[in-house]
Amino acid sequence: MSKKIAILADVHGNVPALEAVVADLAAVSPDEILVGGDLVGRGPQGSAVIARVRELGWPAIRGNHEDYLLDFRHRRVPADWWRRDEWAASRWMAAELSPDDVAYLDSLPYSMTSRLEPGLLLTHGTPRSAREGLGPWTSDQAMSGHLDSIEQNLLVVAHTHRPLRRVLPAGEVVNVGSVGLPFNGDRRAQYAVLQRSDGGWETEFRQVEYDVERTLAAYRDSGFLNAGGVTAELLAMELRHARPYLVPFITWARAMGFEPRAERTPEFLDLYDPEEPTQKFFARLKAG
Repeated sequence: MSKKIAILADVHGNVPALEAVVADLAAVSPDEILVGGDLVGRGPQGSAVIARVRELGWPAIRGNHEDYLLDFRHRRVPADWWRRDEWAASRWMAAELSPDDVAYLDSLPYSMTSRLEPGLLLTHGTPRSAREGLGPWTSDQAMSGHLDSIEQNLLVVAHTHRPLRRVLPAGEVVNVGSVGLPFNGDRRAQYAVLQRSDGGWETEFRQVEYDVERTLAAYRDSGFLNAGGVTAELLAMELRHARPYLVPFITWARAMGFEPRAERTPEFLDLYDPEEPTQKFFARLKAG
């Protein structure tokens, strides 16, 4: 009998969302649970998320936000990142981690195969980069190229915060979405359960209600919202609306020749439609 494998990712320092998924998993009763990176970053409870995942004994891989915060802790970032408003939230989140947290994140691999189903490869972004995302906009040709680059026939990813399943001749690609910060308009914590069948893989995308206001309270009570400046404010918008705001704002500011500062957000919000696919927004910026 095939085994059920639950995969969650992109918790982003959101303890209430993680605990809701933990409770849901008790009902699902999977045979294996894997974590696809970005336990930390974009949220104020990174250390608590790490502690909970370690307590549960869930194997995890590293995502791009682990890299970002480790780069701050190891002082591998450009000198101006220590003073620019754009990086205030990252500085706060990196400082919030304990030395033991840093050692744990440093130990994480960038990919892993399921111990129960060796045909399943989990990586955060793509097999070649944790910072490269696969989403609805990704062509079949590009997806197939990633499948051709690995030995497994199921590639499981995260990073773009949008659930996705794509079946191709070379295999399947599944994006499990985000526990702590979805971008598909659904504020619920999201993850996936996979099970091999005779015809390939069965994928169930699960959505779990949780108290978003508790997470927003943690933004305020921890000091993150105040210290994180414009970045933390935009992250709070992402949490409320389950749509991307931060990267579109930074991309817009740079395209306009502005520093990404809080006083520019009203101007940005006047022209930005979070319901529009971000790729279209970026294309409009590039076109001028």
